[in-house]
Amino acid sequence: MRQHRVVALGVTGLLLAGLAGGRPSIDARAAPVPGTSCNVFPASNIWNTDISAMPVNSHSTAWLSSTGAGSGRLLHPDFGGPPYGIPFNVVDSSHATTNYTFQYASESDPGPYPYGNDLQIEQGSDAHMLVVNQTTCKLYETFATNYAGPSTAGSGAIFDLGSNQLRPAGWTSADAAGLPIFPGLVRLDEVQAGFIGHAIRFTVQQSDTSYLWPARHEAGSASDPNLPPMGARFRLNSTYDISGFHAAAQVVLTAMQHYGLIVADNGSNWFFQGTEDAGWDAGAYPQMIAELKTIPASAFEAIDESSLMVDPNSALAGVPTPPTGATATVADSSAGVSWTAPSSTGGSPITSYVVTAYDGCTIQGSMTVTGSPPATSVTFMGLTNGTAYTFKVTAVNVNGAGPPSAASNVVVPAGATSPTWVTACSTKQYSLASNDGATWADIDPARLAVSVTPSVNSWAVITANADLWTANAGYNQDIAIAVNGTVVAWKESGGFA
Repeated sequence: MRQHRVVALGVTGLLLAGLAGGRPSIDARAAPVPGTSCNVFPASNIWNTDISAMPVNSHSTAWLSSTGAGSGRLLHPDFGGPPYGIPFNVVDSSHATTNYTFQYASESDPGPYPYGNDLQIEQGSDAHMLVVNQTTCKLYETFATNYAGPSTAGSGAIFDLGSNQLRPAGWTSADAAGLPIFPGLVRLDEVQAGFIGHAIRFTVQQSDTSYLWPARHEAGSASDPNLPPMGARFRLNSTYDISGFHAAAQVVLTAMQHYGLIVADNGSNWFFQGTEDAGWDAGAYPQMIAELKTIPASAFEAIDESSLMVDPNSALAGVPTPPTGATATVADSSAGVSWTAPSSTGGSPITSYVVTAYDGCTIQGSMTVTGSPPATSVTFMGLTNGTAYTFKVTAVNVNGAGPPSAASNVVVPAGATSPTWVTACSTKQYSLASNDGATWADIDPARLAVSVTPSVNSWAVITANADLWTANAGYNQDIAIAVNGTVVAWKESGGFA
């Protein structure tokens, strides 16, 4: 049984951004590995897929029961300051390497692997060592590192962080499920940024002797369908109210509602893992960790993500890729938002788009665009004038929602502003106290016209009193009202014509 009590690479220099209040946004643009430009797998990878709309697994009730959810079991964040958490290391291609002697060599990648006394190893019997090569964006993970002396390990696996390729069926990794460890860790830099865009790994005491995609290996204690298999995915119920939690805790809980937890190893029930970092012991994070310990396991449900599988040997999820080119235009209490359809529909037609408005890091609302196919533009109503907004667009097919687009440009809705007082001395001489979008135009020698361009796309009310000025001899006191250059009415002494 593997327990995770370990040390980690620190990222305490980052700042907590956008977490002062309000619910964190859902952005799906997960942060790269700190100290690198390496993304943790493509956005289309099942680790990075929003599963909030996936159906409940038919075994959910039984699996929850087997893990103590019905008897008051609570979540346990299995990370913190030293010595708690799982460390990770970042190196480049010049770092020293070794070829390990593996206990389970037939299911291990031969290497070479980065190696040296400068690299941090998990404390305890699991002795995981996780290393990211910032030059190649390769992830190297070993289990029971140095268990029988230098350059020995129980098992080892190498992952290309730019690929969706899974390990061979039936192979372990440095984890019992045959999955990578690093992508499932809660990282301090992610919480500080206000967003975790991936599933989180966790352990159960007993598992079935089977595994579910994307897992590749089982470590079950019994052949029992009432036990969760490796790879089983759970999510926090959408109805579970997280609004009263500290903003940092909301980041983690929001990820659990949208990306969920994956059974990755045997261990204590409902222990979920993160990095070791002294920063977890400072600022808001002790409160965050304490609050996460109050979440009941009964607030979760197992989900069925089998419909997302495109290829059993690939972690590619069958959901649309992100829409591109999200653009917003300002209006009064609203904004026009347009975008370009995703380059890939995930193998099924797009059924809708979800457009979400953000005020900084806080979600302010969303709109769903449907159709066959759905339009790629919408007018987002109900915005607050004077508030800065950005918009992100998510494409949805029958398998679920894909990753959101990059944020649109910033827009600030504003109400229409009236032109300041204007006067006319004659049909040939005009004066304006202030321009403000208003111009006089002499449309013919007998009449006077005022043209007003509203400050935003809105209604404009024009009031004209022709009796307050005197026309030249032989001319009428007329003022023309035009829309887009076409005269639609005349203001005459005595009323509109």
